[in-house]
Amino acid sequence: MQKLNYRKTFLIGFGFFASSLAWSLYNSFVPVLLKERYLESTALIGFIMTIDNIFGVVFQPLVGQLSDRTHTRIGKRMPYILFGIPVCAAAFFFIPRTGSLAAMMSVIILFNLVMSIWRSPVVSLMPDLTPSVHRSKANGIINLMGGVGGIIAFLVGGYLAKVGGDNMPFLMGSIVMIFALLMLLFFVKEPDSRRLARAFDAREQLISQQPAEPEIKKETFKQSLGLLNRSQKRSLLALLTAIFFWFCGYNAVESFFTLYATEQLGVGKGDAAMMLTLFSLALVVFALPSGILASRYGRKRLIVIGLIGMIAVFTPMLFIEELMVLRVLLFAGGFFWACVNINSLPMVVELATRERIGSFTGYYYFFSFSAAILSPVLFGWIRDLTKTYSTLFLYSIISFALALICMLIVRHGEADPTAAAPDDELLLSKEPS
Repeated sequence: MQKLNYRKTFLIGFGFFASSLAWSLYNSFVPVLLKERYLESTALIGFIMTIDNIFGVVFQPLVGQLSDRTHTRIGKRMPYILFGIPVCAAAFFFIPRTGSLAAMMSVIILFNLVMSIWRSPVVSLMPDLTPSVHRSKANGIINLMGGVGGIIAFLVGGYLAKVGGDNMPFLMGSIVMIFALLMLLFFVKEPDSRRLARAFDAREQLISQQPAEPEIKKETFKQSLGLLNRSQKRSLLALLTAIFFWFCGYNAVESFFTLYATEQLGVGKGDAAMMLTLFSLALVVFALPSGILASRYGRKRLIVIGLIGMIAVFTPMLFIEELMVLRVLLFAGGFFWACVNINSLPMVVELATRERIGSFTGYYYFFSFSAAILSPVLFGWIRDLTKTYSTLFLYSIISFALALICMLIVRHGEADPTAAAPDDELLLSKEPS
């Protein structure tokens, strides 16, 4: 078996690196800009900050399907990336430089819309160009790059804001996006998808003994399910439902941990944020090892271990308020979350044919972004009823338990060692393993 070419995979990871860095800067600074300049309502600011998730739910599955049907000399995904990154870089640059709320909202909406156009294609590059057996490992590298992007955003972006004002972090984000585009353009050569389309049409024509006709209708999720057998359908639906539940648990903690820590534990906002950083740091550290372990022991097994681990880590948090113990538990939680998060996308796209990887990537984001929209609102409602944030980890434990039940139903999604990438020389070395 040929080995994964780590250098090429890291180069593909620059797309996710730029996306993660930009979102981290956006989430850190845009709410502050809105409050300082234009808005007093925290609820309204919170609604503005959900625009990205709303656009993601609507557009990412559609663009994923559309990119599957895009056939150009530079590939299926690159046209969307070539359009999207420069527009986002320009919009990002102007966010802090607007002179009115209307102008800022126009730029924010443009940024969120175009980000939702190129995210699915740039993420689809990895499964497009990576054989099945290496996708968990490659996804670990991609997420490692994304985690590093987030850390750089917090550290360097915070320093630039301190010494250079509001404009500097956004300038850095725009520069990084353009740099990532250049890395993808010059070092990641996507195959000519016109050639791949002709080969696919010829195969379909041979099978059906009928002239191949261009597919012009948008494929729905129900139609995608129709291409799977009954067992595969059950596995895909169970997997996507599990993804929804575990992102419900994760997003609630991500959104409300600072409030939990300040109100229940009595720590300052800065200390609360630093505690949650331990979770993110562990995710970065264990991203690649979790992919390697999944390649050896199986994706489902790693996800199940991760979900059980998340439940085991969060359960003591219902009773323990000792800060040092909580820090250790949060770091352990980051490890178990890596087991879950790194291997979920490879399992979803494993059920797709090569011609529908973009579509299935879009389905993954539809369910994860739906959780990101619903979960903070649902837990916020629960908190309002109970008048306490102590229910936060109970809510997450229930969410992870429901995800675990769904995962036990999944029977498909493991790596296929016989599958090859469309263009093997891109991501595989020639050394025998």
